[in-house]
Amino acid sequence: MIHQYKNNGYDIIMDINSGAVHVADDTVYDAVECLSEKLPDMEKPRPIPEPLKQEVRDRLSGVYESGDIEDALSDIQELIDREELFTKDIYKDYVADFKSRKTVVKALCLHIAHDCNLACRYCFAEEGEYHGRRALMSFEVGRKALDFLIANSGNRRNLEVDFFGGEPLMNWEVVKQLVEYGRSQEKLHDKHFRFTLTTNGVLLNDEIMEFCNREMGNVVLSLDGRKEVNDNMRPFRKGAGSYDLIVPKFQKFADSRNQTNYYVRGTFTRNNLDFSKDVLHFADLGFKQMSIEPVVASPQEPYAIREEDLPQILEEYDKLAVEYVKRHNEGNGFNFFHFMIDLNQGPCVAKRLSGCGSGTEYLAVTPWGDLYPCHQFVGQEGFLLGNVDEGITNTKIRDEFKLCNVYAKEKCKECFARFYCSGGCAANSYNFHGSITDAYEIGCEMEKKRVECSIMIKAALARQ
Repeated sequence: MIHQYKNNGYDIIMDINSGAVHVADDTVYDAVECLSEKLPDMEKPRPIPEPLKQEVRDRLSGVYESGDIEDALSDIQELIDREELFTKDIYKDYVADFKSRKTVVKALCLHIAHDCNLACRYCFAEEGEYHGRRALMSFEVGRKALDFLIANSGNRRNLEVDFFGGEPLMNWEVVKQLVEYGRSQEKLHDKHFRFTLTTNGVLLNDEIMEFCNREMGNVVLSLDGRKEVNDNMRPFRKGAGSYDLIVPKFQKFADSRNQTNYYVRGTFTRNNLDFSKDVLHFADLGFKQMSIEPVVASPQEPYAIREEDLPQILEEYDKLAVEYVKRHNEGNGFNFFHFMIDLNQGPCVAKRLSGCGSGTEYLAVTPWGDLYPCHQFVGQEGFLLGNVDEGITNTKIRDEFKLCNVYAKEKCKECFARFYCSGGCAANSYNFHGSITDAYEIGCEMEKKRVECSIMIKAALARQ
């Protein structure tokens, strides 16, 4: 399977099955386009059939010199011989083993607080309540969750625990106690915990920063961008904005972590479709690690992204990619999460096919110890998997998530981005289509554009 596109002056050819990416000249680009209409993916490298070569010559003869066309065909054949073009899909054979694989849990999202001190208008957690009641996780429930993770992690040594909410700093003492307990178990079980924290920053102080810098492998700092954008969607419950309070704290925190191992994470909505300005605002504030995600909401919400918004959104990603390259070349670069693609040593096969591992490797834990496939399913009783006392009891749902992969989704089978997004978010699929094996189309279009921009950036920076 071949995907071709032009971006910022680069002609890019992607061989989806092998993962090879080529920056081509116009002749090779157009020749591959001719061939891809009729040349199938190959079981083994083989010569391009002479009639097909002649067809390429005939179609391109009025555009390019004959010698350039022959050179292009020779270059393409060399890539085919190296199995970097028109290659066979070798991954689909792996999915048959997914259901039989032993389920090993490697990460938990601990809902340490079903409560929040902000009233973000787009919050899927309903100000921390998650379709239920306000509650704080006790140390006892958290301890059982860590014990469950250790017991169900098999031979995995490195385990991840994210303190999430609501706002986890509203239950800070229990966070500290659970980190201490986790550290006490590491040598006993030959495990290592990587703790992370997601916070809105309202309660952030020097003591918390110091503790996080010592114990947290990553910290996510929630901020939506420019002051007017942030304060419109992330106010306090009485309506006041949060920007002026939290930005100085976040700047201090990021600097205290040497501008690494954190993300400033925002959400853009229909109210700020010019979100590239918010990303650049982060950079102008001095942040080096950032992400901004599209809101996912019911179409009835006034801030929800709609299909007619896509042209502007895709253009924003292109504009941001150009500025991203420019700033890196000027020595004032930053990292944007969706532009960070590793083309050399990317995710393992299982990760490419099934994504985040929700419902199997990754679980969410409520304050009272219930287990759900991920934080976005919390409160939906049909997805209740079990609890920290009894473990996974709803194996039917778990097995459905085991089989959630790019080959189980019709919309993914012919998509060039499938091995980069791994089929997208199961929760978004369910919320829009009632099935975890469907796909949220608006999100798909944005992901495809982000992949294209990311690879263009790789090409541009490689030429510096």
